[in-house]
Amino acid sequence: MRRALVLLFACACSDPAPAGPSFVPGTVFATSAALNRGLLDRRGLIHAHSIYSHDACDGMPEVNGVRDEVCFEDFRRGLCQVGHDFVMLTDHRESFSDTAFPETLLYRPMRGDRLVERNGEPTASWAGCPDGRVALIMAGTEAATMPVGLEHHVSDRETRSEIYGAVTSTAIERLKGAGAVSLLQHTEDWTIQQLTELPIDGFEMFNLHANSFLHLGEILEIVLLLQGETAPVGLPAPDLTVISFISEDPRYLEAWGSVLSSGVKRVTTMGTDCHRNSFPAKLADGERIDSYRRMMGWFSNHVLVRPETDGTWDDRHLKEGLRAGRLYGAFEVYGYPVGFDYHATVGARVEEMGAQIALSDAPKLFVKRPTMEGLSSTGAQPEITLRVLRAIDAGWEEIGVATSGDLEVTPTKPGAYRAEVRIRPRHLLPYLGKAAAQLAESDKVWIYANAIYLR
Repeated sequence: MRRALVLLFACACSDPAPAGPSFVPGTVFATSAALNRGLLDRRGLIHAHSIYSHDACDGMPEVNGVRDEVCFEDFRRGLCQVGHDFVMLTDHRESFSDTAFPETLLYRPMRGDRLVERNGEPTASWAGCPDGRVALIMAGTEAATMPVGLEHHVSDRETRSEIYGAVTSTAIERLKGAGAVSLLQHTEDWTIQQLTELPIDGFEMFNLHANSFLHLGEILEIVLLLQGETAPVGLPAPDLTVISFISEDPRYLEAWGSVLSSGVKRVTTMGTDCHRNSFPAKLADGERIDSYRRMMGWFSNHVLVRPETDGTWDDRHLKEGLRAGRLYGAFEVYGYPVGFDYHATVGARVEEMGAQIALSDAPKLFVKRPTMEGLSSTGAQPEITLRVLRAIDAGWEEIGVATSGDLEVTPTKPGAYRAEVRIRPRHLLPYLGKAAAQLAESDKVWIYANAIYLR
């Protein structure tokens, strides 16, 4: 059982929650320290903006040459409160290019931060939290492309911005040479040809910023309610607000399927894209809709890292797992999944997400059904469905499905096969406000897993 870190819940439901609910939104759990086949599950963000992005902090991260310490504190406090193990920053190049290491890592020694150093230079920072735990902060930039985990700037100050701003194979290789994993942000902005032919490691399978544009009506309704003279009635609990307007993005699913069906291998990630610059209105708990804590906690990337023999890990282990494709994304807003596993077996041999296997070896694909941390056996229960899907041009085809138990599939065709877990969040019914019946019965994605490739 993982340790509950902190409770961050305040309900704004239309009716009082019944006694003994089966789940309490806003409860945060630490990731497990247990190894599974020698792999450690580390949870965190890939695509986040700090005070070193020009458009963060309501568009004013710097005033008269001084960075916004209130916004900085919101970031650091939020990272600690959500219990993440890491964050891969993606600050925009306008500020990032002019910011030196280790400042790019939000390094504050007076807080107990500890630098990761190689060859005498800082490459990452263990950010200290008030409760004694730490989170690893890595530098990166959302510029022309989105290199994450940069260990240093690519060149001198006069030329680095030019490299960050180029969409060329040469620039991408230069960024990789600086330690970066090469990703592309906002998948909707790229062609299938670019996603397949550029020498990148991967791209986003979900982006909250892009997703919000599909639901501007729902978002506007919430904002208008909050601007009224009386306290709004009928909204979901504050930390569940996103459920009103989050959904799958067909543009991302179609591109994801098209790229992988072409035969290339790409890791896919989930982008929080937090800036603290979009929705300053406060919810019933007195906190901004878009506070760093709130946005950081809605979903995350889980990277399966192979630690050292003594159990330690750092930015190198995270980036190795990311490049290998050992990643699944989870929407923890519905609850924290425990025990999820997607792998292939070839006889007695186990192959992880991202593996490339010969179809002639007769592999089997296995999806383990997750449970939910902190969910009581009494009260309403979520409906959970497992699926395995094969990439096809402009999408995915379902290969196997299980509404109970685990799922095992024996593929008969070559291709890229991913797993997903879907949920009807009936356990959240007491907290979903006036649209509770509709939202609790909506079929949502809980987990997106990266593909296994059968050649």
